[in-house]
Amino acid sequence: MNTAIEIEPPSLADIRAAATRIAGWVRRTPMIRAAPARRPAADGMALWLKLESLQISGSFKARGASNRVAALDPSSRARGLVTASGGNHGLGVAYAGWRAGAPTRVYLAANTPPRKADQLRAWGAEVVIEGAVWDDANRVAQRDAERTGRCYIHPFADPLVIAGQGSLGLEILDDLPALDSVLVAIGGGGLISGVALAIKALRPQTRVIGIEPVGAPTLHASVAAGHLVTLETIDTAANTLAPRRSAQINLGIISRLVDEILLVEDEEMREAARWLWREFGIGAELSAAAPIAALLTGKFRPEPGTEICALVCGAGADGADWTPPPAARYQ
Repeated sequence: MNTAIEIEPPSLADIRAAATRIAGWVRRTPMIRAAPARRPAADGMALWLKLESLQISGSFKARGASNRVAALDPSSRARGLVTASGGNHGLGVAYAGWRAGAPTRVYLAANTPPRKADQLRAWGAEVVIEGAVWDDANRVAQRDAERTGRCYIHPFADPLVIAGQGSLGLEILDDLPALDSVLVAIGGGGLISGVALAIKALRPQTRVIGIEPVGAPTLHASVAAGHLVTLETIDTAANTLAPRRSAQINLGIISRLVDEILLVEDEEMREAARWLWREFGIGAELSAAAPIAALLTGKFRPEPGTEICALVCGAGADGADWTPPPAARYQ
């Protein structure tokens, strides 16, 4: 299970096959126009929000996990599933395992919010807390798979998982065929890998913009270096965007197809989550608000009149602690 081994990325045909395979397992999530709204994130552009926060299990991760599990033969399902997660991928795998009748074990790092462990157990998964960050938990999950014969499901370096996430790109272009730019949060890189493969294959002129936390610039550093970089430390509350290291398959796709990677602070993501809550009643976790943070701060400045999609990738309550600011703030 060495993710450094060269793995062939999925093709557009693989992504289309994934979309067909998981059609009965996941929801087609809505796309809404972010207007009228206050603040510059809605000024001078047609801003659309792809609400993957409304996906089954609470995030896009159900797509990739469902594609991986649906492709398994019955004997592999019977042996069970194992994975490591910052929370959302584990929920996707737990859901897919519940749907397929496969026993599921999820290793979580200590920085995972306790509510996610509770949600995993509600889907019937066994939860094991291991290590300080995802990379620690992942090493133990891989050893578990080798020892038990369970199917190990990688959150971002598996072609079937990437193809499942790529189904989002197909939906986005189906709704917005003239899309100019799509903004996607980056953790390990599975989501943006799948979305970029789908969108660039069908509409090469669409810009794919990645967003990472300042405290976990895993792919930003790797792309700049031209090789995989292992971060010495992680310093962000957005734990679903915080692996210390990505994988070669993701770095290869991202280096080739992603136009730019921007970095945002935790407080900028928190303010963006509040914006989503107060303007639309959308409950988003920090990672899901990262694309909006890039817009609110002006780190991403689209041309006037362009059509932009911000992918709201996961549900949460990081914006729900908002209290109304002085009215003068909007004058």
